Parts: sequence; structure tokens; C-alpha cells
Amino acid sequence: MSVLMYPIATEKAINMIERNNVVTFMVDTRSNKTQIRKEFEDMFKVKVDKVNVEIEPRNRKRAYIRIRKEFKASDIALKLKLV
Repeated sequence: MSVLMYPIATEKAINMIERNNVVTFMVDTRSNKTQIRKEFEDMFKVKVDKVNVEIEPRNRKRAYIRIRKEFKASDIALKLKLV
């Protein structure tokens, strides 16, 4: 089971990449912050500073993943072809 489903590419999400070093993903509704952090770190070989989760209507869950300052969210966005 994969915890991370797909990245979000809205205007707000792109601004968060540039300004706050945050990548936004839709995640499995049964996942928790620890699982999200571990899978993201393993997938992209970076260290995560913080994970915030937002539960949306229609049984969806969005994760805001802040990356530590020594890594760049824009590099991950390039790998995901978001920018």
C-alpha cells in the first residue's frame, strides 16, 4: 500500500513550494503523519521537518510536507514535473 497518492499542482501549492519549502500531496485516508514522513523521506532522499494533514470533504486527505532547510522543495517539484 502506498501512502502518497499524487502531488497537488494548484497555484497555492506551487506558491508554497517556492515560499515555504512545502510540497503538497494527496494521501491515503488511513495514513498517519509518521507513515507520510517515512515514505516521503524514502522516496525523495530528503529529511522532512514537519507534516500537517488536512481532512477534506468526500473522504480525502491532503498532506503539507515541509522539508528541512538544507533541501529544496523546488528540486522535488522538478522531479515530479510540477514546475
